[in-house]
Amino acid sequence: MMRRMTLHDDAAYLALKTHDARFDGRLFVGVLTTGIYCRPVCRVRTPLRRNCRFFGNAASAEREGFRPCLRCRPELAPGLSLVDSSQALAHHAARLIEQAARSGEEAYLPEVAARLGVSDRHLRRIFQQVYGVTPIDYLGTQRLLLAKQLLTDTDLPVTQVALASGHASLRRFNAAFLQHYRMNPRALRRQAAAPRDGSTVLRLAYRPPFDIAGLMRFKAIRQLPGVETVEPLLWRHTLRCAHGGSPLSGWLQVRFVPQRHEVELSLAGTLMPAVGLILQRVRHALDLDADPALIAPALATLPVPADPGLRLPGAIDGFETAVRTVLGQQVTVAAARTLARRLVEAFGEPVDTPFPDLNRLFPSAERIAAADPDQLGRLGIVRQRVGALQALAQAVAEGRIVLQPAAPLQPTLQALLALPGIGEWTAQMIAMRVLAWPDAFAASDIGVLKALGTRDVPLAEARAEAWRPWRAYAVMALWHSLEDNTP
Repeated sequence: MMRRMTLHDDAAYLALKTHDARFDGRLFVGVLTTGIYCRPVCRVRTPLRRNCRFFGNAASAEREGFRPCLRCRPELAPGLSLVDSSQALAHHAARLIEQAARSGEEAYLPEVAARLGVSDRHLRRIFQQVYGVTPIDYLGTQRLLLAKQLLTDTDLPVTQVALASGHASLRRFNAAFLQHYRMNPRALRRQAAAPRDGSTVLRLAYRPPFDIAGLMRFKAIRQLPGVETVEPLLWRHTLRCAHGGSPLSGWLQVRFVPQRHEVELSLAGTLMPAVGLILQRVRHALDLDADPALIAPALATLPVPADPGLRLPGAIDGFETAVRTVLGQQVTVAAARTLARRLVEAFGEPVDTPFPDLNRLFPSAERIAAADPDQLGRLGIVRQRVGALQALAQAVAEGRIVLQPAAPLQPTLQALLALPGIGEWTAQMIAMRVLAWPDAFAASDIGVLKALGTRDVPLAEARAEAWRPWRAYAVMALWHSLEDNTP
């Protein structure tokens, strides 16, 4: 039996005994006497060591015939982060597979391999080496765990749960669920049923420590009126997305629950068909899958203190973040936010929400691409920036550039750099915030140089070598060290 574990079994058992949340999502334990697998944070009585089998991911546990615990709910665990470049291919493949599982799309392995520039045979081999399971097994587990979460936390009809979790038919969904979990979906819903107040709240876990204050301060400084609101433990955002070819719009709310190492996600009913995809976006936007134990040692040589729970703010909407990055070229954060606010007021569509200060959608790529350049200029956006915005919007609208973490890194960066008005700084910022590349580093960034106490870009690049493969987190630590948080 192949078990992909980063811990020796004795250390894994100690993590289980102490309910160590730092290993949540990196460690799962299958109990031979019950046939159930749990997260290390599970509060049931610790099983005897001889009855435990340890796994590095849920798919490996399910392949060996273990069923997910109904109490600790493995589907809530944070995902795995990229550890080193040797895992990059499998990591990007896993993201593409997870995206397919959560968006209700098919994940054809030859297409996934083609997007990554390798053969499907090579991809299967590398994926098996890194994750210990085949891509198909991984996809099946992701779909079933998503379905389990939706059955437990929402009132979606079982048919919609099947479709939302990527199953082609209700019959196939019922058969797969029964085969793997030894109960049908309706039985799980009855067993997990809890009183509701009419709202849907989904839970997502993270590994501590988590610098919530730093993350929310970063968001508050960049808060875009009408589109988002930020409080110390609460974040709301309007959202536009597509599901099954149909456009959807609404709002989401995220509330941190530090005592449980979780966030609670609430959604507009209009967005529920895309709930799986939105769960993935929220994980990226808040960097819930980060592994502080892996990141902190690389940042030990920074000239400024780095919070051990440092997080890299991602993007709930990749196009929005990319546009705001372009608007931020060579201006302050405050000036960039003013330009973004004017853009929303001029081109953003109204949206209904229960929150008075949340009432606009960020403009779509299609609308910005079709806008009169003079009208954009009258917002105070200089001509070169207008050209860059519209070139970016056109490329996104036509599907030539995909702005999401599952997009292939180097081809996307090359496509961005080929656009007018997009240089290395902008491409690296998009790689960091939108493409979720943990080693992105813009050496010419004024905030980075200021925090390092130099104007020498080559020197900054040389110093940053010590922070690989987490240079993007080093950028965040350097920004946080500045009193005005200016990037």
